[in-house]
Amino acid sequence: MPIRTRFTTWRPLATAATAALMATFLTPVAAAHPAAPRQSEPVHSYEDAVREAVWVDTGHDGDGDGEDDRVAVDIVRPREPAAQGRKIPVIMDASPYYSCCGRGNESQKKTYDADGNVVGMPLYYDNYFVPRGYAFVGVDLAGTNRSDGCVDVGGRSDVQSAKAVVDWLNGRAKAYTSRTGGERVEADWTNGRTGMIGKSWDGTIANGVAATGVEGLETIVPIAAISSWYDYYFSQGAPLYGSGPDWLSDYVNSPEARAKCDAVQQKLVDGAPRSGDWTRLWSERDYVKAASKVKASVFLVHGMQDLNVRMQHVGPWWNALAKNGVDRKIWLSQTGHVDPFDFWRAEWVETLHRWFDHELLGYDNGIDREPMADIERRPDQWETSRTWPPRSAAATTLRPADGARNGVGTLGLRRDRGTETFTDDPALGETDWAAHIDEPTPAKAGFVTGPLTRDLRLSGTSEVTVTARSSTPTAHLTAVLVDLGPATIRDYADRGEGITTRTDRTCWGPSTPGDSSCYLETAAKTTDVGHTVVSRGWADLGNHASQRHGRPLTPGKAYTITLDLAATDHVVPAGHRLALIVAGTDKDLIDPPADTPTLTLDLSRTSARVPFVGGTAAFAEATAGKATAAPAPAPLDGVDAPHTTHRVPKGAR
Repeated sequence: MPIRTRFTTWRPLATAATAALMATFLTPVAAAHPAAPRQSEPVHSYEDAVREAVWVDTGHDGDGDGEDDRVAVDIVRPREPAAQGRKIPVIMDASPYYSCCGRGNESQKKTYDADGNVVGMPLYYDNYFVPRGYAFVGVDLAGTNRSDGCVDVGGRSDVQSAKAVVDWLNGRAKAYTSRTGGERVEADWTNGRTGMIGKSWDGTIANGVAATGVEGLETIVPIAAISSWYDYYFSQGAPLYGSGPDWLSDYVNSPEARAKCDAVQQKLVDGAPRSGDWTRLWSERDYVKAASKVKASVFLVHGMQDLNVRMQHVGPWWNALAKNGVDRKIWLSQTGHVDPFDFWRAEWVETLHRWFDHELLGYDNGIDREPMADIERRPDQWETSRTWPPRSAAATTLRPADGARNGVGTLGLRRDRGTETFTDDPALGETDWAAHIDEPTPAKAGFVTGPLTRDLRLSGTSEVTVTARSSTPTAHLTAVLVDLGPATIRDYADRGEGITTRTDRTCWGPSTPGDSSCYLETAAKTTDVGHTVVSRGWADLGNHASQRHGRPLTPGKAYTITLDLAATDHVVPAGHRLALIVAGTDKDLIDPPADTPTLTLDLSRTSARVPFVGGTAAFAEATAGKATAAPAPAPLDGVDAPHTTHRVPKGAR
């Protein structure tokens, strides 16, 4: 079904008079002008900034040592406001990666001086925003770097690690000057207004904290983030990886945590069976169901070709936020798992600056009245959408039918009879199927429109309903929508996932000897293709009766299941064709079933619901041209197959 949203009315932060008064207390520049400022300026010294560390009591004993866990919080804040009695807002990134793996394209880690205060803070947030009157706070999640506790991969410990810091910033939690000491410290320099940001796991924690409804969290900026951890490991019962959250926890746990977190590790093993069944562990890590508690605004960023944290995490979360009237903005790129700082740098920093100014300082800079969505149509070519998806996007039911050649079917609006048969081949995937769409290959069933007479835009979430008989007790299904036609796209399957790193640097704020604001520039890594996969979905056919629990199949019996495809926004140009492919194991994207099934589709009971801008009428008009002979079979170039390295929800690639 299409995602239906509207840009809700923004919560007023202050009246004009209050905003002007607030601005007077925020920057010296504002004090000289009667009107409220529209932008914070770098008027504070970064070199003289206060750098300090505190340990916040989480109120949770995750490592079972009889003491509440304390999480390490490294702070960089301008010295001048506190000296003048003025309070400032906070930008916070809570991460498990500050010591084990690093942040950003250059895998930066925290560094410290002899007193244990942070010298080098990863990423540019402190360099850029501290001079503009913000504090930056980097939180080590429980079980990582200098924090107590255990990593529980999106569960209570992870989320409470960051939520407790928001509580402390608002005077509701305790913090200390050391990991074990008793000397208390107050956050008397902040007004408590906090914005959380982060890519991948960091952004996931922002989602999780927002879903608690904690007071003081005003906005979150989740980049390539998870909204439900079940959907990171499974798709409707089909396993996406050969391991569970216990592997990931061990990957980021500090040496101290590994020594005493066996009980937490075992809970992760027991609670995440490889059957793909839903358990209480997944309920605890499903932030979508708690979207009604979200009070913070959300600026969401995701790569439409992200095969690590996949676009399946966008649609349900975005829908739930919309349903609950959350103020929202979204950027959708053509990249894989890439930060916007590395695919649209100058525009991103400017937009993020304006977003935080509006949400945390209350500046009326107009960002709330701008289009909701920015979408990358071609490498480095963007367009806006007033709402996302557009209100005119409506689900259209497409139906597969037999074609002129066996195994090469058609896709249109009319229901047809007949069957198509394919045999699961775990050695093949979506790139192989699409390359041979016009050939009757045994591992897929393909259905294609004729060449379009006009552009056709898909915007939102699709679903494919399949009725199939399996020859074995286990079977996995994949459904993909493919744009068939030549294009130049970001090479998302390359190791850079759509970017290449250059040797020149650009600087984003002042630097110190221990913390440079200068980062290697990037450029789009492109490739010419003959087909582009637009959207994907996977399922275990054994989950036909329930998305949460599977059961063995009776060979030869027909089962109906609906596969949820990922949200997307893509324009199929005139002259191209749109294809629906149904197959088995998608190599390197889902794991194969225990058996090697042959599946027979009942075409009369198989369909796709696709959200087209303009709905059914737009599809009918775009496909109303004269019928043309099917192209001579020839392989269509696409991206290379996805890399098989074990993925983690991580910022550094």
